[in-house]
This record gives sequence, structure tokens and C-alpha cells, in this order.
Amino acid sequence: MLTSTRVVAAVAGFLFLLPAGAAQAFCGFYVAQADSKLFNKASKVVIAHQSKGLGDHEIAITMASDYEGDPREFAVVVPVPTFIERKQIGVVEIATINHLDAYTAPRLVEYRDGDPCYVPEDRAYAKTAMAMPSPKAMSERYRGVTVEATYEVGEYDVSILAAQESDGLVNWLADNRYRLPDGAPAVLGSYIKQNMRFFLAKVNLDRMQAQGQSFLRPLQVRYHSAKFMIPIRLGTLNANGPQDMIAFVLSPRGRVETTNYQTVALPTGMSLPLYVKQDFGTFYKAMFERAVAQKDMRAVFLEYGWDMAWCDPCAADPLKNSELVELGVRWIDSDEPKAFRGSRGDFPGVYVTRLHVRYDAEHFPEDLMMQETANRENFQGRYALVHPWRGEAKCKAGDTYFDGLPDRYNREADTLADLTGWDRAAIKAKMEQNGQPFESQRASGIDQFFRRVFE
Repeated sequence: MLTSTRVVAAVAGFLFLLPAGAAQAFCGFYVAQADSKLFNKASKVVIAHQSKGLGDHEIAITMASDYEGDPREFAVVVPVPTFIERKQIGVVEIATINHLDAYTAPRLVEYRDGDPCYVPEDRAYAKTAMAMPSPKAMSERYRGVTVEATYEVGEYDVSILAAQESDGLVNWLADNRYRLPDGAPAVLGSYIKQNMRFFLAKVNLDRMQAQGQSFLRPLQVRYHSAKFMIPIRLGTLNANGPQDMIAFVLSPRGRVETTNYQTVALPTGMSLPLYVKQDFGTFYKAMFERAVAQKDMRAVFLEYGWDMAWCDPCAADPLKNSELVELGVRWIDSDEPKAFRGSRGDFPGVYVTRLHVRYDAEHFPEDLMMQETANRENFQGRYALVHPWRGEAKCKAGDTYFDGLPDRYNREADTLADLTGWDRAAIKAKMEQNGQPFESQRASGIDQFFRRVFE
């Protein structure tokens, strides 16, 4: 029976980025019955966006999150710009989001130096809700709160609320035994002034068990909006410290960026010491945290931008058209079974932007306002390991090659220290222990050296 259990969504396929349990964010906020405390720990948001004209954005937003608690106490509130009909709401299989996550994830690639006396280097890529009887106006205590519709969507009960002022909405939630985080009335009031509705979803445990569901599937809402935005402010209200959100934006035109905060491409393309392969996740976490600190936690970071048709190198296969349609991409055919590995032609016309933001209420007081650009330049968070030639090289070029390795290793040590803030001396010591010495290894002894290190 699903009572006090850990309910997980959208973390199993997360590749080489954050460790389990890292605090992350959500578009809305969680509310909990009685004294239960639910913390929003991890989130991924997929947005399919197509501009239909000036001030008309067709948006499908799919929300996934990881939290701990009794699923009967789960509820989420998300501001939406318009009334939502049942046909605009659905659930998405978590495997589809995991696939998109893996495809866009920062990656570690490996190259191997060729024989400096004979062939150019041989490069080998490593793959590496609360249901109401009927919509009606609430009592005076609720001051204009209206439950406009209720729906059954998979394992969720969904309600669409409208409100005229935050006090009435707060009273409605309180009378229905929900505890709101501190600061909620002010933020709710700002959305009410924008004439936004509120999307409330709650787990129906009986229906979830009858369907044989062990995991809460991500919820998707589709709508038209005058604004292209990601509402994040509500997610800061019950946050246990700064939060992280990964936003995957699918668009027909090109790269997506924020307009009210700086969008910064993360450092990429660097050659790193070989030992980083042992714990790429630790490196990436340290690198990202340092980048956040350097921008005073006031920037949104680009981790990936690419045409869905192909990849190089591929961390996972590009998504099939059927998966893209499931995520809300409605400008392509849904019956295309092919995955477009390694081909630049015949692509489905989808550009994916992966944005990573760490935020709190102090540094991100506004929701993320977005814009789609015509920039289709490819970008990926990619970090390289370059293995040295291990064999003999009985030529002048070979002597030059081996004499130059210590300088290369020093540059790699400097790069890793700059990216992470780690101690350079400690980095060099680890490199020495893992077969990257800072003295020249001539061809005559290279085989014995590497046998000693790697055997």
C-alpha cells in the first residue's frame, strides 16, 4: 500500500550532473495538510513553445519533481494565464523526460593521441486538487475565489481556480486544510493582479493504486499565453535553501534565453586531467557552483543548445517524433518512428535548449521571462580527456611530443583549478598518482611507466 513512501519522479535518468538529494525547485509551490512538511527537492520542466504571432505563445509545460512524503498529502499550485480545459491537461511518462535529460546532459568525451611519428591522432568518442461538486462562486469569506473546473487526469485530481484577491485564495486553501508557506499571500496577489488562474493538482491514491502506478507521472498543461514565462517565485516560498531547476525548452526556431536575467553559456570544451573520469559528477557540481558564485547567483546558465536531428558526440539518441509530440511539440508529425542519430538532414524541426538555474527569492525576485531567438548555433557542455600515446615514438617528433606533455598537464591542472576552485597542488598530486607526471617521459621508458601505473 502506498502510504508513507518515497515518491520519485524525474531523477532516475539524470546523467552526470547533481547528486541524489540535491535541493531543487519547481514552477509552483507545494502545500501540505496539517503539520506535514513537503520540500520541493528536484525539478525538471519541459516547455514546448511555438510563437503564433505577436503576443500569442502556444505553450505546453510538463512538470516533474522529486519529493519525500505521503502521496496523499501531495498537492501543487501553479499559476497559469488562462482557463484550462480537460483536454489541455495530461500526464507524461517519466521515461520520456529521462530520455531528453540524457540527450542534453553535460558530457565527458575521451580522445586518444596517435603515434606522433606516424598517424594523426585517432579520436574515439566515449559515450560517455481538490475535487469540488461543481464550479461555483465561493462564500464571501473566499472573496471571489471560484473553482472553475475539476478534472480527473490519471492519478491526479485537478482543479482550476480563479481569484480576485489573495486573502480569499489563502482562506480557501486554509479552509481546505492546506498550509501555505510564509510569504504566499503577497506572491499569490501579484499573480491575481495579472489575471492568472491557479492550477491545483492532488494525488488520488485510490485511482493511483487501481491503475497500478508506483510513481507519480509528470503533469502537462497546454495553453496560449500573451507572455512566454516560467513562474518560479512560488517555488521559493517553501524552499529549504537555494533551489535548482533544469528547463528543457523545445522550439521550432532556435535557442531560447531569458530576457530579465542574464543567460550565460557555461564553460565548455576544456581538456581536463584524466582522473576526473572517476567522478565526473563531483567535478561538474563544483564547476557549476563556482559559475553560480561568480555571477552572484543572478544568471541562468545554458548547458545545451542543439537541433534535435543529430548530436556529436551523443550522450543518448535524439528523441523520436512520438516522444516530442508527447512533450507538447505539435508542429511536427507524430508518426515518425525514426531517431535521428548523426544525421543533419531530414530533421523534425525542433531545437532544444537546456537551461540550468539556481535561485532563491533574494536573487530571483521575478519570474523568468523568456524569448525564442533565431540563433541555431550548436552548444553543449562538453569536457575532454586526452589520453597520451603509450607506445614508443622513435623520431624527433616523438621526442618533442613527450617533452611537451608536462606543459599540457600543467595547463589541464590550471584549467581544473580555475573551473572548480580546487587546490592546484592537490590536483597535481592526483594527476601524478593517475599517470600524468610533470616530468618528460621519453619513448624509451614509456611502456614500462604506463604498465606500472595502470596495471
